[in-house]
Amino acid sequence: MPQDDYRHLLSPFSIGSMTVRNRIAVTAMGVSLAEADGVCGPRLRAYHEAQARGGAGLIITGAAGVAWPHGCVQEKQVAISDDRFIPGLADVADAIHAHGAKFAVQLHFGGQMAFEDVLAGWPLVVPSVPEFEGGEPLPFLPEEQAISALGRITAIDYAPMTEADIRQLIDQFAAAAVRARKAGVDGVEIHGAHGYILSSFLSPHSNRREDRYGGSLENRARLLLEVIVAVRTAVGPDYPVWVKLDSREVGKDKGITIDDAIETARMIETAGADAITVTAFHSMRRHAYHSDSHTPHEPAANLDYAAKIKKAVKIPIIASGRVEPGRAEQAIRTGEADIISMGRKLLADPELPNKLASGRSETILPCIYCYTCISAIYTANSTRCAVNPELGFEYLGGPARPSDIASVVVIGGGPAGMEATRRILALGHKVTLIEKGDRLGGTLRVASIAYEPNERLLDWLSREVEASGADIRLKTEASLELVRTLRPAAVVVATGAMRTMPHIPGSDQDHVFGGTDLHQLLLGQDSEELRRKTSRFTRLASKVGQTVGATPSLVRKATQLWMPLGKNVTIYGGSLVGLELAEFMAERGRTVTVIDEASHFGSGLQIVRRMRLLEELKDHGVAIYPSAQDFRIGVKSVSFRDEKHVSHEVIADSVIIATGASGDLTFAEVLRHDGFDVYACGDCTGIGYIEGAMRGAKRVVEELSAHSR
Repeated sequence: MPQDDYRHLLSPFSIGSMTVRNRIAVTAMGVSLAEADGVCGPRLRAYHEAQARGGAGLIITGAAGVAWPHGCVQEKQVAISDDRFIPGLADVADAIHAHGAKFAVQLHFGGQMAFEDVLAGWPLVVPSVPEFEGGEPLPFLPEEQAISALGRITAIDYAPMTEADIRQLIDQFAAAAVRARKAGVDGVEIHGAHGYILSSFLSPHSNRREDRYGGSLENRARLLLEVIVAVRTAVGPDYPVWVKLDSREVGKDKGITIDDAIETARMIETAGADAITVTAFHSMRRHAYHSDSHTPHEPAANLDYAAKIKKAVKIPIIASGRVEPGRAEQAIRTGEADIISMGRKLLADPELPNKLASGRSETILPCIYCYTCISAIYTANSTRCAVNPELGFEYLGGPARPSDIASVVVIGGGPAGMEATRRILALGHKVTLIEKGDRLGGTLRVASIAYEPNERLLDWLSREVEASGADIRLKTEASLELVRTLRPAAVVVATGAMRTMPHIPGSDQDHVFGGTDLHQLLLGQDSEELRRKTSRFTRLASKVGQTVGATPSLVRKATQLWMPLGKNVTIYGGSLVGLELAEFMAERGRTVTVIDEASHFGSGLQIVRRMRLLEELKDHGVAIYPSAQDFRIGVKSVSFRDEKHVSHEVIADSVIIATGASGDLTFAEVLRHDGFDVYACGDCTGIGYIEGAMRGAKRVVEELSAHSR
C-alpha cells in the first residue's frame, strides 16, 4: 500500500440510517469545555467545529449527563437532563453540520465514578457497595496538586440502586435521547463502559446483587438492555443508537472478560443497537492499568478485542485506542473494525483527516502521548494539549495578520524557538533563526532519545521550519552586535535553560555527568571535558555519538549495544528528566538508583504518565529514594540518608545529575537595555518542558502581533 493511501479509512460508511463521510470518528472524551451549568456554549462549540472543519466523519461529545447535576464525573460536563440544554446542543450540531460532519451525543451516568457527586456530598449510586481493590491511594499526586479534585475527597458513601431507582434511570436515558434528536443531533452513544453505572452492573466484580439485576451475565446485562430498548422506543427505529462497551477490565479480579463482552455484544445487537464502540476499563489496584485500557500507552491495544467482537455480531464496530492512521487503514481494510475512533491524535491536530485526504500525512502535528489532555481531569481543569496550545481556546481565534511585513529575529532553535518561528512566518513576517548548535532541536533532541514519541515532534518542527522560508543560521552564536546588524523589528529569545552543577560533595569527579555533559554525550557533541570523563571507557565515545547523533532513533539503537557509562548508575533528580533517563538506562541493562530531596517524584510528568512510569521503574528494578538528605558522591559509591533518616551507600560507577536547570533571561535583558522589542519563551523563562515551549511560543507571537497592529 502506498504511504499516503488511506482509501478504506477515508471511505463513507453507515451506522443505521446515518452515513458518515469517512471512517474517522472523534471519540467521546471528557474535556470540561461546557459552561459551569452544563450548557454547550461558545467554547465547546468552537472545539467541536474545529474537528468538523478538520475533516472527521463523526464527532461524539464527551459524557453528557442524563441526570445532571447528579452522576457527573467532572466539572463543566455537558448536560442533557432538561429541555433547557437543547438550544446549546443544537448550536453545536449546526456548527458541525456546516462542515459536513455528523454529530452524536454520548449519554452518561457516572455511578461509582461520579466524583462530582462525592464533592457535592452525595452518595455514589452503585449496583452494590464495591470492594476496595487495594493499592496505595493516589501516591502519584505531588504536593502542588494535593488540592486537586481527587485530593479533596475524604470520604465516600454508597447508595445501592433500588428497582425504583433503576426505572428512573432508564427513563432519564430515554428522555435524554429524545432531547438529542430534538436538538438535531444525528445519533446517541449509550455509555456502557469505563466503570460508569451500566458498566458497573455488567461487571461481576462490582455487581454482587442477588435480584434480577445481578448474578448471571444475562441478569447483569439487564439494565443496559432495558436502557437500549427504552431509548430505541423513545427515538424510533430510524434514529442511530449505539453502545460503548468494555471488551475487558484490565487487571481486575472477577472483572469483565472478552468472553463476557462477546456475549453482551450479541445481546446488545438483539436489543436493537445499531453499532458497538469497543473500549476497556481497568482495576484501580495498579495505577499503570489506567494507561492499559481506554487510553492505552501501547499502540492499537484494543484492536484485537474489537476484531473478536466484530466476528460475533453483524452490526458495525467502532474501535479506538492509540491507533495510528496506517494501522487504522489496515484495520478497516482487513475487517477488524468499521470505524476508527481517535482521541488524542485529533486533539493534537484536528486537521488530521483533511491532511490524510490531501496526501499531506507528514504535516500532521503528532501526539506525543504525554497524557496532558486526560490528566487535566484529576486537577479539575479543562483539557489541554502539550503540542497544540489552541486546544480549548478555538473560540478566541488566532492573532490577526499584520498589514506590514516585519523582520523578526528568533534566538534559539529548540522547540520554543522553532514553534515561534513557524507561527511568526504564518503571520507573514520574515524570520532569521539563530542557533548556536549544528542542528535544530535543542533539548528536544535529548528528550527524543529518552522517549521515542518526542522524536515525532522534533521531526515535525524541524520539517516545518526548514520548509518555511526562514533564514536559518546554524553554528551561530547570538550576540548583541549580530542582532544590531540584522536590525529586526522584534527579537524572540528562546535560548533555553541555564544548566549548572548543584553543590554536591564529590560532584567534580570524572564519573559524574551534569546536564551539559549528558547533552553532549547523547548528542555526540565533542569537548575536552567530555573526552576526559569518558576516556576510561573508550576514546570512541564522542565519535560514536557524532555518527548517530543526528537521529535520536539511531542513538536509541546504538545505546542498546554500548554507552560510556558503568553498570551501576545513580541519577540525582526525580523529575521528568531523571525518571525518563532512569527508564532509558534500565532498559539498557544498567542497575539504576534515583535519589532526590523532593518528597514526590515525577514533577513535569502529567499524572497519568507519571502513574505509569513510576510503576514501570519498579518493574525494571529501579530503586527510588525520595526525601533524601546529605547526598555525597564517592569514588565507587554514593551515600545519603532516606526519608526515615536511615543511611545508605549505593554502588555507583556513573552518576548523573539531572537537576540544576533554571531560567535565564540575561541576554533578553541585554537586548531590552539596548532598545530592542524583546519577547521570551521556552525554558529561558523557567522550566516548562514541551508544553511550556509550545504554549510560550503561542503567547509571544500573540503579544508580538498585538504590539505590531
